[in-house]
Parts: sequence; C-alpha cells; structure tokens
Amino acid sequence: MTTIEIPALRTFRPGDPGYDDHRLGWNRTIDLRPAVVAVAERPSDVRAAVLAARTRDLPLAVQATGHGTVAGADGALLLKTSAMADIEIDPTRGVARVGPGAIWTDVNRAAGRFGLAGLAGRCGTVGVTGYTLGGGQSWLSRTFGFAADSMVSAEVVTADGTMLTASAREHPDLFWALRGGGGNFGVVTSLEFGLYPAGRVYAGMSFYPLERARAVLDAYRQWAPDEPWQMNTAVLLLRLPPAPVVPEHLRGRRVLAIRAFHHGDDGRPALGPLLAAAGPPLVDAFAPRTFADAAIATNGPDAPPMANRQEFEMFHDLPGDALDAIVEAGADDSPLAFVEVRHWGGAMAHPAPGAGPAGHRDVPFSVMAVGPYPNADRSVVDAHLDRLRDRLAPHATGGTFLTLLTDPTRTRSAFTDANWTRLRALKRVWDPDNVFHLNHNIPPADSNGKALR
Repeated sequence: MTTIEIPALRTFRPGDPGYDDHRLGWNRTIDLRPAVVAVAERPSDVRAAVLAARTRDLPLAVQATGHGTVAGADGALLLKTSAMADIEIDPTRGVARVGPGAIWTDVNRAAGRFGLAGLAGRCGTVGVTGYTLGGGQSWLSRTFGFAADSMVSAEVVTADGTMLTASAREHPDLFWALRGGGGNFGVVTSLEFGLYPAGRVYAGMSFYPLERARAVLDAYRQWAPDEPWQMNTAVLLLRLPPAPVVPEHLRGRRVLAIRAFHHGDDGRPALGPLLAAAGPPLVDAFAPRTFADAAIATNGPDAPPMANRQEFEMFHDLPGDALDAIVEAGADDSPLAFVEVRHWGGAMAHPAPGAGPAGHRDVPFSVMAVGPYPNADRSVVDAHLDRLRDRLAPHATGGTFLTLLTDPTRTRSAFTDANWTRLRALKRVWDPDNVFHLNHNIPPADSNGKALR
C-alpha cells in the first residue's frame, strides 16, 4: 500500500499501535477499516486532512466520539476530531463554544456552574457537534426545541478546504443546512450554541410492574396531547441492567418505566394520569434535582461501546394494535434491551422563523427498539425487531430523525420533501463532488434537481 503522509498530523495505519483504538465507532456492528487515521488537534489540521484526501483521491470519513458512525470507511482517510474538545462558557451571553470532540457530560458540567444547561441527549458521552448537526432531541427539547435550533454559529472547513464561519449573517444558506443536515456540508471545527436556565429540574425514571404496560401506554397516548411544554417524557419496557443505580433486587428484571424531565421543581401533578394508570411503583425515582444529577437519574449509566441493532419510527397516533405490538415486543421473554415510546411536540413543533431542516416537527410520537447482540443470538434479536417493525409499519409515517437513524439508506426519511429538495440544492453548492458522503448522505442535485449519487 502506498504510504500516506499528512504533514503535522498524527497518523495511524493498519498494524500500527493505536490504529484499532482510533478507527472504531461506538456501535461495533460497523467495523471501520480505513487506509489511514489522521488525528486533528486544530482547525488547520482538519483542512490539511480534507485536502490530503482530495489530492490522493481517498474517500473521507469524519469521526469525533464515534456515536454517529453509520457507514463503513474501508480504504478511506478517517479524520478523527476527538482531540479538539475545548469548551468555553459565556454565562453573560448564555452561550457555549465547543470543539468537535467535546461531549455533553463535560459541557453540562461546565455550564452547570452557572445554572445553565445545553440541550443534551440521553448519553453523556455523545459528541455535542455531531449530535447538534443531526438535529439533537433533548430531555429539554419540548421546552426549548431541538439542539440544532439553539445553534448560533459554526466554524467550518468546507469540501474545497475553505475555512469560514456560518451564522444567520454569514453564509446563512450554509447555516440553515448545518442545523439538521448532519455532516454533509463540511467539517465543523467550532460550534457556538445557546444555553438555558436549568439549575433545578424535577426528573427521574420510575419503575413499575410490567403487566401495567398496556394500561400506561394507553393513558400516555391520551394524555400526551395536553402535556405541558415544561414536561419531557417517555414510556419504556426494558430489562434492568446490573448497574449500581439499579436496586439489586430488580437487576435483570423486565419492567415498565416512566421517564420524566420537567423544567421546574415540581412536575408531579402533571404526571397524575400516568401515575394513576401505573399504580404503585417498584421504585419511585421522581425528585427535584440538579440538571447534572437528573441526566444520570433519567438516563441511567452510559452504555459502553457495543454491537446492536436499532429500529426507529414516527407516528401521528398509536392505535390499539400498535400498542399491543409494543407490549408484545417488550414482554418478559424479549431479547431486546428496551422498547421506548416518546412524545415530541412542544417547542420542537413551533420553531422560530428560519429554523433549520431538523426533523418532522408535526409528528408527536416515536417508537424506538434496541436489540443488543452481545450474549444474545442475533437471529433471535433480529426476528423480534423484524416482527415489531412489520406490526408497526401500517401505522408509521415513514419518517425518521437523523441522530436516531442507524440505517444510512433511509437518510431521506429524516426530512420533509421541501427540506430534502433544498438540502440537495445546497449540497450542490457546498459539496458538488460529494466529498462528505460516508455518513447520512444527502447527495448533490444536478441542474435539473436530480441526485448525482
């Protein structure tokens, strides 16, 4: 193989110590085998890597924490940005500026000193930048919107190596595309976004007997349209892991769970109909907490890298047959890690003018199911997920959400028709050769609006 040199960058090739540590993403079902891994420590390194890939006619993949990896990178130049993890908090403006390697746990720890929080997702080790570019649905998103909606500006290296700033005033078309279009339009080397007051919240994940699942899901479907914007919720059927946060007598047991995250000290009254349907809890974990503590109590421990399969669909409504399918998929003998029903809406459905292309904002429900492959027969896991998908298909919208979509062949389903058309047109402007395609790819359109790739 031809030696690939990129001046000033640390590089790792197959057989080098550290190559395996740098190449793998979080989901180990995707086994990346790049020709070279280049580690960036500054924006100029990113530019050098992009130009090197183009000069050598190598496919280019970009990875920070690896949580968003959905496509292979065999024979590619894999650009790692995880070392660029700087974090700056401006409490006066209420904004954060972070590098592409920064993770949510560190950002919210830094912001929490000022009683502020970002719109973080369920897993604290997820990279802030990739999550935000893909839309980012947070436990505060019904209250404040998608993470992409909070973007203020981004410093970007484009496909031709240009370094620029995108904001509402500078390159506003690119700025629009970045707020939900994923990594299709450049490599973000610095991201600035809004923070929100969240010193104290009422949050937790309480557990109930599994046999209450059908009644609670039915109550959830009826209650959700009136859920206050301050409240962010989900109902899950899951097997509790042997984790320290789980009481010992419940470890390994399959249960019903209600997750709640209320922006304010007391959200319990609003949960009344759900709690009445659930009955006496096995564990009542709802309580006023700091935002940082609430993230742990609501999400549980961050999962280590693993191999799994995930199914995600969106729904305008969840009729009885769909609820029956969900209950059956989460039954006591299920091999699935969890099945989750989540309510969206709120601020996500009422964005400010000029909001980016993130999400199907008018769809109120999602169902996500995750099956782990370690210690389980893949054929059994796949059969359960296939059965659930087929049962839900007649009721699903066909739409998805980019940061929760693991199948890159369905990228188009993450956008409305109008946003998809506009994104393809902008891809032609900013990346006509589709340099950034080892991702949830948005192909550039030709002059007639047809996809080139």
